[in-house]
Formats: sequence, C-alpha cells, structure tokens
Amino acid sequence: MTTTKETVQSTATSSLKKQLEFVDKKDGKLALAYIYVAFIAVFLGGTAGLLQVLVRSGKFELPSFLNYYQVLTVHGVLLGLVLTTFFIMGFQTAAVSRTSGTFTNKQRTIGWVGFWLATIGLVAAAAMVLTNQASVLYTFYAPLKAHWVFYLGLALVVVGSWITGLAQAMRFVQWRKEHKGQSTPLLSFMAVVNNLLWFIATLGVAIEVLFQLIPWSMGLVERVDVLLSRTLFWYFGHALVYFWLLPAYMVWYVVIPKVIGGKIFSESLAKLAFMLFLILSVPVGLHHQFTEPGIDPLWKFIQTVLTFFVVVPSLMTAFSMFATFEMRGRELGAKGVFGWFKKLPWSDSRFLLPFIGMVAFIPGGAGGIVNASYQMNELVHNTIWVTGHFHLTVATAVALTFFGTAFWLIPHLNGRKLTKRANSMANCAGILWAIGMTIMSSAMHIAGLLGAPRRSAYSEYGGSEQAAEWISYQITQAIGGSILFIAILVITGLIIYLGFFAPKGEEEFPVAEVAPGAEKVPAALENFKLWGIIMIAVIIFAYTIPIIDIIQNSPLGSIGYKLW
Repeated sequence: MTTTKETVQSTATSSLKKQLEFVDKKDGKLALAYIYVAFIAVFLGGTAGLLQVLVRSGKFELPSFLNYYQVLTVHGVLLGLVLTTFFIMGFQTAAVSRTSGTFTNKQRTIGWVGFWLATIGLVAAAAMVLTNQASVLYTFYAPLKAHWVFYLGLALVVVGSWITGLAQAMRFVQWRKEHKGQSTPLLSFMAVVNNLLWFIATLGVAIEVLFQLIPWSMGLVERVDVLLSRTLFWYFGHALVYFWLLPAYMVWYVVIPKVIGGKIFSESLAKLAFMLFLILSVPVGLHHQFTEPGIDPLWKFIQTVLTFFVVVPSLMTAFSMFATFEMRGRELGAKGVFGWFKKLPWSDSRFLLPFIGMVAFIPGGAGGIVNASYQMNELVHNTIWVTGHFHLTVATAVALTFFGTAFWLIPHLNGRKLTKRANSMANCAGILWAIGMTIMSSAMHIAGLLGAPRRSAYSEYGGSEQAAEWISYQITQAIGGSILFIAILVITGLIIYLGFFAPKGEEEFPVAEVAPGAEKVPAALENFKLWGIIMIAVIIFAYTIPIIDIIQNSPLGSIGYKLW
C-alpha cells in the first residue's frame, strides 16, 4: 500500500514538474502567432534593407513603382518596430507561461485580443507605406506627413502590445497571490518590468500620434508644433532601445547559464539591474535633440548625465554574465585567466548566436557613449555613423539573441526538435550575420566620421568633395548588406523548417537555477510600487520644465497646434 501511495505521489510530482518545464500548448499558440509575424517582418524588412544599400552604392536603381524613402520606411518600421514588438510579446508570453504557470482562459483571450489588434494595425500601416502614402521613415517626423491610417495602424500595434502585456501581468500577479512571501520567478519578473517600461514610454508617442499627427493628417488642424512632436517621440524613442534590449538580457541572464550547464550568478543583481533600467530608460530622450533649438541646454545636459547612469545596469549585466561563464569554466576544470573561454559550448547555436550579440554590444555601447556625449555628438549627429550604431545594438546584439532564441523556442512550442543539421545551419546563419554586419556597420561608422549623411539616397549628397570616398564606403556597405541578406534567407528557411517540418519531439525551454549560496532577493526589489514612484518622479523632474517651455514658447499657441 505504501509503495502504491509513493508511486502515485512520484507520478504526480513528475507530472507537475513536466507542466512547469513545458509551455502549455494553448499559450504556445499565442506565442507562436506573434513570433511568426515577427519573422515575416524579418524577411520583408531585410529585403528592403538590401535594396537600400544597393541604391546607396550608386550601382543600382529601384523600379519605377518604388522610391528610396518608401523602402527606407519599410525597413525601419518592420525591423525597428514590428520584428521587435511582435517577437518580444511572443517570447514574454512563453516565458511567463513557463515560469509562472499556464494562463487562464480569460488571460489567454486577452492576449489574443492584443495580438489581433496589433496585427490589424500592422496591416493598415503597411498598406499605407506600400501605396506610398506614408514614406515618412521610421521616426515619422513632422513636417513629413503620412495618411492618418498609418498613424492609427501604429497606434493599434502599441495598444495591442499593451493588452497582451496586461495578460502577462495578470498571470504574474496571480502567481504572487498563490506564492505569498516567495521570490518571484526571474523571467516573469523581467517580462513585467519590460512591459511596464514599454507602457510608460509609449505614452509619449501615443500622445504625439493621437493628439497631434492624426488630427493634422486628417485636416482637423492646420499645423503641429514640430519641436513638441519630436520631444514626445524621443521621450519614447530612447526607451524603445531598452524595450528591445531587456528581452535579450532575459535570455543572457536566465537561459544562457542553463545552456552552458551553469547557474545564475545572482538573482538579486539581475532584478536590481532591471529596476535600474526601469527608472533610467525614459528620462533621457533629450540627448537625441542636442542640435534642436527651443530646448534649454541645461536640460539637455541633465538628461545626458541621466543617460550615462544607464551604463551602470549594463555593466552589472556584463559582470554577471562573465562571472557565470568563469564559474562554469572552473567547474569543468578551466585554468588561468581565460581558460573558461575554451569550455563554452561553441557548437550550440543556443549559445553561439547570443554570445556573438554580447560581443557586438561592446562596440555598440561605446558608440552609444559617443552619441550621448554633448560635444562628440556634434561630429556624428545625422550622419550614417548613427545608423551603424543601431546596426550593432538592435540589429546584432538584440537580433542575434532573438534568432538564437527562436531556433529552440519554436520547436519547444510546437513539439518539434532542433536537429543537429538545423543547429549547424543556425550557427552558419549567425556567423554570416556577424561577418556581414561587421563589414556594413564598420563602413557606416567610417563614412559617418567623414560626414556621409543618413536618411539620404544620394551618395553624392551636396556635391561634396568627399563624395568619391563616401561612395567607396557605400559600396562596402552593399557588400556587407548582401551577406546579411544571405543570412536572412538561411534564417527564414530555418524558421519554416522548425515551425512545420522538423521531426516531432521535445525541445527544452532552458531556465537556469540560481547558484548555491547566492543572497536572498531583498523585499525592496519585489516592490513595484516603490520603483514605480521613483520612475515617475524622475520622469517628472526630467520633462516637466522642458515641455512647459516648449508649449509656452510655441508660435502655434498654448496647446501646441492651431485649429482651423
């Protein structure tokens, strides 16, 4: 009898463990829907990117039904907004389900409502770009004007992501109620922090779109205050970078240690880093507006200082990751200062692609320091240097981490296997990406230092004496971009294979445990109210006076635009 009872308990424990290790199939369908849309965006946006570098090389002309700025808008919107938002929502849905438990039917329905709203918005915005009614680039700065449907479509993408993020938060809160007094699951905690950051940041662009750009586009108002609209955009625009980056950090902190057979160095350090990103990511947008009149230089300087504080959680992350690598290397018998390097699983795409992303973030971060520096920014502002910087950060550090994650997450969610051959192809895609991006981004940085402009189709811009030298670097960019496009074709093929044709089986969703002896997470780090109040206080400090100054000194009246 005792044996039978023990067997039943063992079976129940094993069943519960398996439920916790695998994402529920219904939750997986929602996550996959988001991820598949993200990779459609990769292919289409990557194709547009290839056309851009070919045009800038001076050796290729677009067909008559396309123009350069239309293609540029497709590239920026699909890769900067659609790929990132849709992949992040899919990954975070799976991560919360994996670590906080299966969503309730109500929570899952809310998630699907968010997905369909975002998808409808995407289709609406894409239709306007493809019909050349919204060639306003990724930043959609006024006085460039798009059809109002484009702005409404982007607003729906944002609102859809809010709603899916709400479903994730509801599941997280439910877990906390069910496990009072316990430290919250790290991946779920990180997802909620990122969603909170996203919600607060997108309020700026939502106000810009709903109260300025849509009324202006519909002809309800005659003009908009350009400075106010740009300030609202950059309130959102720099925090957007951290919305992209934090899910990559989730993988680095929680997934990679498990992949290499190690432990999380410190849960407390990881949660502190994310809370610091939460309070420091939004009130820094004015450092994108150094050259704009109408903003007091004092406030530009204050936000520059706040920008440099963001380096702290990034350095904390770097320390944590390399401490994890060294600890694991020592466990495997590594000797010397860098002996652990040889012990890492270089043939595993789950590790290799994110690791390449980590390495790329080092020069990417250094370039970011230049961009945020009050004096050095003058040299590179509005040059293609800035484009090169974005291609090291979001297009390499973030994108390669997302790709490396997708190659195991998609099979996990649909009951298939990441085969040896698929793993090898994934490694090839990552290496091709690294080679292509090194060539293209390096050429962009050098051309930028020589004054080559960004957002321009013309290599000979302004008839400069440097035009010939610029063109040589534009041709180099085209070579790098072509290699990147080959990588995109390999990645697209892999996603199709892993989604629909890979052998049936079980693929692990790696979630590492915290290292033995790590300190318990302080209660203050789990107090969202405390950190939320600090975040709001810092934002009010950083933006209240600059925005009041802009409105009071606006030639269009105290509300920022003039009615008919």
